[in-house]
Amino acid sequence: MTAATDSPLFPAVPPSTQFPEPPEGADAVLEGLDPEQRAVATALHGPVCVLAGAGTGKTRAITHRIAYGVRAGIVQPASVLAVTFTARAAGEMRGRLRQLGAGGVQARTFHAAALRQLQYFWPRVVGGPLPQLVERKVQLVAEAAARVRIRLDRNELRDVAGEIEWAKVTQTVPEDYPAAVAKAGREAPRDPAEISRVYTAYEQLKRERSVIDFEDVLLLTVGVLEERYDVAEQVRSQYQHFVVDEYQDVSPLQQRLLDLWVGGRGNLCVVGDASQTIYSFTGATPEFLLSFRARYPDATVVKLVRDYRSTPQVVHLANGLLAQARGQAAAHRLELVSQREPGPEPAFTEYADEPAEAEGTARRIRDLIASGVRPSEIAVLYRVNAQSEVYEQALADAGVPYQLRGAERFFERPEVREAGMLLRGAARAGGGAGAGLDEADVPAQVRAVLGSRGWTPEPPAGSGAVRDRWESLAALVRLAEDFVRARPQATLADLVAELDERAGAQHAPTVEGVTLASLHAAKGLEWDAVFLVGLSEGMVPITYAKTDEQVEEERRLLYVGVTRARRHLALSWSLSRAPGGRAGRRPSRFLTGLRPGTAARGGAPGGGARSGVERPAVGRRRRGPVHCRVCGRSLSEAGEIKLMRCEDCPSELDEGLYERLREWRSEQARQLGQPPYCVFTDKTLLAIAETVPSDAAGLSRIAGVGARKLRRFGADVLALCAGEEPGSGNDECGTSDSGKTPGGAPDGPVEDSLEK
Repeated sequence: MTAATDSPLFPAVPPSTQFPEPPEGADAVLEGLDPEQRAVATALHGPVCVLAGAGTGKTRAITHRIAYGVRAGIVQPASVLAVTFTARAAGEMRGRLRQLGAGGVQARTFHAAALRQLQYFWPRVVGGPLPQLVERKVQLVAEAAARVRIRLDRNELRDVAGEIEWAKVTQTVPEDYPAAVAKAGREAPRDPAEISRVYTAYEQLKRERSVIDFEDVLLLTVGVLEERYDVAEQVRSQYQHFVVDEYQDVSPLQQRLLDLWVGGRGNLCVVGDASQTIYSFTGATPEFLLSFRARYPDATVVKLVRDYRSTPQVVHLANGLLAQARGQAAAHRLELVSQREPGPEPAFTEYADEPAEAEGTARRIRDLIASGVRPSEIAVLYRVNAQSEVYEQALADAGVPYQLRGAERFFERPEVREAGMLLRGAARAGGGAGAGLDEADVPAQVRAVLGSRGWTPEPPAGSGAVRDRWESLAALVRLAEDFVRARPQATLADLVAELDERAGAQHAPTVEGVTLASLHAAKGLEWDAVFLVGLSEGMVPITYAKTDEQVEEERRLLYVGVTRARRHLALSWSLSRAPGGRAGRRPSRFLTGLRPGTAARGGAPGGGARSGVERPAVGRRRRGPVHCRVCGRSLSEAGEIKLMRCEDCPSELDEGLYERLREWRSEQARQLGQPPYCVFTDKTLLAIAETVPSDAAGLSRIAGVGARKLRRFGADVLALCAGEEPGSGNDECGTSDSGKTPGGAPDGPVEDSLEK
């Protein structure tokens, strides 16, 4: 048998010269930790359970714990396996450990650690290479559904794929799926019997094609470790110390794998917060965190409640939200104590309709940016991804750059790939010596290399493709500066290695732009300013949350959103979906007792925030209901409102006009240095090409053509609609030339740039 430490799976412990111990010794790692964090860092023996509230420095505590053990000579780096739930979190943990002198520690996701072990042991245990991994199962689910003659639309395919994932991580076989769904009180997207048939066909297809999915990686690793004692012993002889972050999110299958890794030994440290359990739909459960003390009676339990992230005002609201919670997780809630200076009170705002809410949010964001808050330090968080469109439009209209969480990956951008190649070449050539640069000044070398590809000390005007490219390169420059501050002796080659590590973990540096994300996607992130939008009954809690536990998970989801904010927090809701619609919505029940004028359950007056509820709709231009111009139906979807017709109603598109409008828009955007959507979105251009307005009144009735855009672009657009060549783009269309809106408010950044 190959020795564990000689295999590629189990790398040898790095020589001490590679990770030299600083002269200060192990105790230096403990400096700057608060008493509770220090208790975590020094609890190196036996089972340890860390109950860590939001913003309390849990990652700092556990990385210092590992580094302290390594520096003290108690723990060998290669004997530690730290697992978490996202590649980004694992990459961040590895980076911190390297900075603390514990670079040989393995920090991976459950799936990555299991896959690595499976790839190593499969040839010996089964023979031949490991079957190919299917990264996206939707296509295979579609084929499985077709095989059993069940029709699924695109959304149903995604939902059924999610049900299969849930079944596998809860260790439910296809024939037991209907009973398991009923027992869990889970609302299946289709008849459970039908999903069971699709699940069966899906598993058959995988076997026929010799492929596996991500859940199989865990299942097969569990099978190998359970059936082969020699393999299990080899793993346990290598990994003797385990750390599990976000332990409240483990599934039964992951817990089963963890138990096999640990093998009954006590060197296990788990970290979690039951109040942040928001992934039960994937099979996650806080049960293992809450029962840890029962399973390990001699465990050391440490609570982290000092919140270093949020102001007292934000923490007060977060604590008030959980104070009304029920259930097992609520019984173990942590009362956070802010360690920051006071800040502004959370703002509660009621709007007449969703577009008004989006416009009001965009205005507030523009004001924050004008006051000095960076766009990258602002987030708009919503319950479901379908809510993003109206906020994308509102931010575009306000000239505010934004990025969708989960959109194009940073390290896959062409300019970032090119920059990586150039920096790699410069590192091989000896850094900046040939250019007369100090090789010890890594940021200067990076600026010199990227300067040849468009980076400049000052950003370009506008927010178009040129600005996007600059922002990517500027993010790399900032990363180099931060990297050298943390590792003063680092070389350009070290930085390139860091970039490769981050690319593998998709641990991207910050890009300037307001973040639009779902509440689920925001977990683990934080911003200076957070806008929680759409907080009405039916959305938060979501309408399909039926049971008490499902409703409580929705409360925890809102709690996660609140605790993402460092200083500025805004909560808003709208009374109707579309302009002119019936104002039948109510604010989320979770805000009762928190927003002014409401009493908490049991009659206690609300005290979560001391600011009043704003109603900015007074004096705002009211828009009547929008009807489909084809069938007359009242429209409510943002995309349909913009098109002024139902999506499935016939279109009378003038394709030639549409192409001319797109070419004109591209030229306008190029001249302004802004993205095309800041001129008009695709939906607005489609609406114009379908209706072909002949005058300013007709053009102004199209959603997305407000007074300011009508003034600046109206003459050009009407000329194109008439089959004529557009003018200079500065002609006005029936409005004042004062550079202000009719209400006298100065135009925003987009409009200001158009005046120049």
